[in-house]
Amino acid sequence: MPLLEQIDTPLDLRALPEARLPALAHELREFLIQTVAKTGGHFAANLGAVELAIALHYVFDTPDDRLLWDVGHQSYPHKILTGRRTRMDTLRRRHGVAGFPRRSESPYDTFGVGHSSTSLSAALGLAIAAEQAGSDRKVVAVIGDGAMTAGMAFEALNHAGHLKSDLLVVLNDNEMSISPNVGALSAHLTQLLSSRFFSTVREGGKKVLSHVPPMLEVARRAEEHVKGLIAPGGTLFEELGFTYFGPVDGHDLSILVPTLRNLRALQGPRLLHVVTRKGKGYKLAEDEPVGYHGVGTFDPAHGLKPAKASGGLTYTQVFSQWLCDMAARDQRLIGITPAMREGSGLVEFSERFPDRYFDVAIAEQHAVTLAAGMACDGLKPVVAIYSTFLQRAYDQLIHDVALQNLPVLFAIDRAGLVGPDGPTHAGSFDLSYLRCIPNLVVMAPADVNECRQMLYTGFQLNQPAAVRYPRCQGAGAALEWEMRALPVGKAELRRQGRNLALLAFGDMVAIAEAVAERLDATVVNMRFVKPLDEATVAHVAAGHRWLVTLEENVVAGGAGSAVSECLAARGIQTPVRHIGLPDRFIEQGERGELLAECGLDADGVFRQLTEWGMATPTVSWGDVRSPC
Repeated sequence: MPLLEQIDTPLDLRALPEARLPALAHELREFLIQTVAKTGGHFAANLGAVELAIALHYVFDTPDDRLLWDVGHQSYPHKILTGRRTRMDTLRRRHGVAGFPRRSESPYDTFGVGHSSTSLSAALGLAIAAEQAGSDRKVVAVIGDGAMTAGMAFEALNHAGHLKSDLLVVLNDNEMSISPNVGALSAHLTQLLSSRFFSTVREGGKKVLSHVPPMLEVARRAEEHVKGLIAPGGTLFEELGFTYFGPVDGHDLSILVPTLRNLRALQGPRLLHVVTRKGKGYKLAEDEPVGYHGVGTFDPAHGLKPAKASGGLTYTQVFSQWLCDMAARDQRLIGITPAMREGSGLVEFSERFPDRYFDVAIAEQHAVTLAAGMACDGLKPVVAIYSTFLQRAYDQLIHDVALQNLPVLFAIDRAGLVGPDGPTHAGSFDLSYLRCIPNLVVMAPADVNECRQMLYTGFQLNQPAAVRYPRCQGAGAALEWEMRALPVGKAELRRQGRNLALLAFGDMVAIAEAVAERLDATVVNMRFVKPLDEATVAHVAAGHRWLVTLEENVVAGGAGSAVSECLAARGIQTPVRHIGLPDRFIEQGERGELLAECGLDADGVFRQLTEWGMATPTVSWGDVRSPC
């Protein structure tokens, strides 16, 4: 029987002789390649973390010892080793294995993640909890080098070093390359420095030399210089209060296992620098780690196929084209992204306008305030960011941009439901958290052409503006290359009907039009969430028996709430109902099936209208589907 099939829990793993671990790593990596090829998901980073996951579960007594994975892009080997191997064919599918660690899924998933750079703060909290309980359990946080670019990670490091908490941080560095000689020297010295013998000698020496302060300082500096020769970056972590070890080869289990054993026996804040390679074991991914970061299904024998041209443009592609077109017209335009160049559609812009392109790494707060500073002195920054990531910079959005009324344009991608990435990445709340901010214009395009024109409109304004759009192809509208500013705060009547009026925001306009054809209902493309077209709302309310709002955002505090507030303020008593995302986190699955589950497809909208007594069909029901 293959080794991997014998591993249902880490207890089974620990029963293996250490000499069998490399063979297990080979099997696990092959299993991972075959699995992700069928399901899609994060690929390159997981291939690079195979040996690390094996070594951590082999040395540490999980789940009693707490193991946290930052972001979760590298947690698939962990999931396979902790009882989910036979269900990995359901990865990222509805009711299947989640793409990120989730506490509700397994006791081995110590902390739920999805956004970057949270592991160190959570791990410190767990270490403090262990200390408060008088427990000797160990806490380990695995964080990638990219996640170390966020300020939150350094806030946690600084605090942990100050508290002298018993915490091991494993820095998974998959960008740095180490020459063979330095790598071998580093591995040997790291095992020596992490040993209990050396730790005892070092601490004993400090006590002796403490009576001779000049000699203690000489010893301290000598230790720093030795470590600096191996890994200059280690000094930074030492200054933050961590004992630094490494770098070591993260694919060599003969180094990893004994080093982790040594570190498990030590106390206090310590950091192990592990060097891995993204895509390890699959050459195509090793050669192109960015392209293989997140993948759809593919044939392992041939790799990813070039993307086929689809029938329409995605909103992200439209933004990408607009950004380059606008930059060619206006030298003041600056493009900013927090480490999402490919996902947000800034690749072409970065190549054509490198001097005006700024990737600030995983630092959303900095991205927004950077844009504010640029806008203070005449530049016109465009911040390309996912809806779920903008949540991380909410204070900066309010305090640094809106309060000062600075002309920053936010291109908010992945608004609404995103599908397999699940609730950590869904943009379910942006209309609610944006529309309450003074000075901010908030737009939601009904189709790709309207998206282009709204981006242009927002760029022309001398105040903050946001255009939010979903992760999908837009409804079938011809793209107008000529850009024109839309009248701010004005809705558009798409269809005149009777009795029932559907006030739709964003991509829900296409659904509203499909439903309206059967019911002879009025459809209004609201376009602007803020400022709301109150005159049109009042006029439509006066001429209809019912009003229904539609949005791909939570109902609570969303665009529909703005309509109700408008009606209440004017004393208009026309009955109004709201259709949007329910008051719960929406799980992973294909985007279409999630929309249907939430009642946001044509069938679901019609069903709700029927339940409310508003549906009186006038024509036959066709095969109507969401454009996304």
